[in-house]
Amino acid sequence: MNSIILPLSTAPRLVKQGVLLAMDFLIFPVLVWLCYAIRLFNLAADVVPNIPFGPLWVTVIATLMLFLCGVYQFIVRTFNEAFITKLAFATTLTVFFLYVLAYLTPAFIPMSIPLMFGFMMFAWVWLSRSIIRFIVRSHFKSDVPRKRIAIYGAGFAGQQIAALLGKSDEHFPLFFIDDNLSLSDQMIGRLKVFNAEQAIKLLKKEMVDEVLIALPSVNRQRKNEIIKFLEPTHLKITELPSLTRLVDGNVQISDIQEVDIIDLLGRDPIPPVPALLAKNIDQKVVMVTGAGGSIGSELCRQIVKNQPKLLILYEVTEFALYQIDKELSQVSTIQIIPILGTVLDQQKLERVIEQYHVQTVYHAAAYKHVPLVECNPIAGLKNNAVGTAFSLNAAVNQGVETFVLISTDKAVRPTNVMGASKRLAELYCQAVAERENHTQISIVRFGNVLGSSGSVVPLFKQQIAKGGPITVTHPDVTRYFMTIPEASQLVIQAGAMGKGGDVFLLDMGQPVRIQDLARQMISLSGLKVKEHANHEGDIEIKYTGLRPGEKLYEELLIDQDNTEDTAHSRILRSYEKHYPLDEILNTIHYINELTALEKDVNWVLDQLEYYVDGYQRSNKIQVN
Repeated sequence: MNSIILPLSTAPRLVKQGVLLAMDFLIFPVLVWLCYAIRLFNLAADVVPNIPFGPLWVTVIATLMLFLCGVYQFIVRTFNEAFITKLAFATTLTVFFLYVLAYLTPAFIPMSIPLMFGFMMFAWVWLSRSIIRFIVRSHFKSDVPRKRIAIYGAGFAGQQIAALLGKSDEHFPLFFIDDNLSLSDQMIGRLKVFNAEQAIKLLKKEMVDEVLIALPSVNRQRKNEIIKFLEPTHLKITELPSLTRLVDGNVQISDIQEVDIIDLLGRDPIPPVPALLAKNIDQKVVMVTGAGGSIGSELCRQIVKNQPKLLILYEVTEFALYQIDKELSQVSTIQIIPILGTVLDQQKLERVIEQYHVQTVYHAAAYKHVPLVECNPIAGLKNNAVGTAFSLNAAVNQGVETFVLISTDKAVRPTNVMGASKRLAELYCQAVAERENHTQISIVRFGNVLGSSGSVVPLFKQQIAKGGPITVTHPDVTRYFMTIPEASQLVIQAGAMGKGGDVFLLDMGQPVRIQDLARQMISLSGLKVKEHANHEGDIEIKYTGLRPGEKLYEELLIDQDNTEDTAHSRILRSYEKHYPLDEILNTIHYINELTALEKDVNWVLDQLEYYVDGYQRSNKIQVN
């Protein structure tokens, strides 16, 4: 069998078509004889009598119709509605021309014979291709294990993906799971539908390898409930993306993806207020510092959707600038100016702002990795505090309309230099805003963004891929999380509500325990946590201890009382104490002149302890 199947399956297309045509040419005379035998109840009946080579005439007509209708053009493994339609048309034409043959020649063709032959012809072509398809697929799949899949969701998307998986060489759909009780125990296509409780018992019995969630329109809360329900099965869970990402509504196998932990931790986004998104961007010249970073790049993506007149990307890292410039240029017709530069170069910043008449600045450039800044305090302070001061000075000097500082929850009662440096940057912005009338200065403070370069999510994914262990600093460490797109949209909207010196806080939802995040990511991968009490499981969670300057819990507010609601339900305005500009200005200038000598580090830490509420230096700070 192998000696026949393999050469034919790898033969040129014309050879395969020739084989199919030859098969039909040999079988059609037999079908014609069978029609006469059944019609006349005589196995020895004459076949198409009164005309020479009668069976050959019928065979030529049938094969010619199949050829002209394009039936031989179809690949055997492609068995769809188009094939059936063309085959039906070819059969109809064959029946018609057999009646013409009976009318124009003396051939004896009873009225029922063309219809009988048409039925048998259709059945033969359909059945023969099905058998060939089954034999070839079974041969090639015999040594390839197929992934056994249960599909959660028996709707249109689920049915589409089930049909595609059924034709796949790597997947084998077993059954549907659906919450609609009216569908329970029904058959959709070739698959049976079970409710969730029934399915849980079947998953192990049927040796399911993966559960595919085919509910592209379901909200995040419901998706989270489904995943938590499936977690005890320790099966890999995948999903189809949301309807907005399935642009044309057609589902493909390539659309199947791993469940994104970002979707589970993030909330269902509130639609943005168009007027707030457009206020500082629409038909304005906008500049983003740190444009190649996680927040900066997403800000740029959101900005180009709101039709700025011009977008300036200001970034110190060449490759990051190249990547975001290339990405935006491919998806937008907005003019984009990529500029390599550091925020510590105020003259260059002023020159760029003056040259392009910048109206709005989003200042996202910052060092944000807590342990690294703790080891390099002077560099961190210069980039985060002095860099913010120089960026703001340049904006004010050149008459920029709006300046928005992207800050962090780590600036609230910080235990590390990174957080303290961001709070010092906030204090400078507040002090300038008190004297400045033209430039509207705002500060937007929020927590961790999922998927950013500083997020634990990419790290955990790498560690799971390597077989563990996952490293968590402390069993009780918690963090606020928000998706990058949601954070960026809220930053733009918050900046549009500024009056001058405002500190805006983004509603980060409920804090998440990092240990729970790690466990859920392990579960979504179809693996088990290896607990200390036993040796069963796949991935161990290893606790490494809090890093220098790291807190167990983060806060968003310094003073809980001095806050008020805004026009947006997820944005709060806070009023916090600040210092005179002259006082802060002297500190900023002195930091800019510092070197990394031990006396300089001690002096700057004294300043942070004085100006930043709650900050106390760590004994693990290094002079680098």
